[in-house]
Amino acid sequence: MTPKEFIKQYKPFALETERKTGISHLFTLAQAALETGWAKSVPGNMFFGVKASKDTPENKRQLLLTTEVLSSPTPPKEGLFVEVISVKRLSGGKWLYRVKDWFRKYDSPEECFTDHAEFFFKNKRYAKALLVKSDPYKFAEEVAKAAYATAPNYADSLKKLIKTIEENDSRI
Repeated sequence: MTPKEFIKQYKPFALETERKTGISHLFTLAQAALETGWAKSVPGNMFFGVKASKDTPENKRQLLLTTEVLSSPTPPKEGLFVEVISVKRLSGGKWLYRVKDWFRKYDSPEECFTDHAEFFFKNKRYAKALLVKSDPYKFAEEVAKAAYATAPNYADSLKKLIKTIEENDSRI
């Protein structure tokens, strides 16, 4: 899916989320694009890589292969992941883990976008990010600082995609 097609298809969900929560639709679209590769991989309508908790009902979760960047070469604490597939040393004392873990699953993209926004409000670690929720660039920085993802360049990746979306959205 091209960026223009992605924006056209998913912008209505991001705008509705912005209307309800004040979180910039540009940020929401950028994060969805980053987490799915412009909707190349959207298992169970999951656009944001939000992990399922032990309280998530069985019909609302799915076991998926994912990548995590951690700062320890020792096995992660028991129960952190369902299964560790491989561990590879990176520069800077970091380690790349390929693991299987539980993620949320949704009946529709709309349900996913709504749940994603609620996730930020339910988790206190995003309180500082919510102070700048209308600025997609600042929100991306704060969400990354609050450890949304383990990728070391998460904020920069989001900000590049926000710019791409802004450029493409003006041409639609």
